[in-house]
Amino acid sequence: MQKKLTVTIDEEVYEGLRTVIGPRKISRFIEDLVRPHVVKKDMYAAYKEMAEDQIRESEALEWAEGTIGAMNDEER
Repeated sequence: MQKKLTVTIDEEVYEGLRTVIGPRKISRFIEDLVRPHVVKKDMYAAYKEMAEDQIRESEALEWAEGTIGAMNDEER
C-alpha cells in the first residue's frame, strides 16, 4: 500500500530533480534513497540479494584476492 506525502523543498532542488531524475520518477528516487535508513531488512535476504549481484561479487573477490596477496608480500 502506498501513502501520499507532501514534502517542501527548495525550488532549485526540485528543478534539479526534474532535470536529472525526470518528472515522473522523483517519488521512486526519493523512496530508494530513504528506504535503507528507515526499513529494517532481513539480514539473510539482504546477503542473498548481494550474492546474486554477479558484478559486485566478482569485484569483492578481486579485492579480497588482492588483499591476501598484499599480506603475503609484507615482510614479517
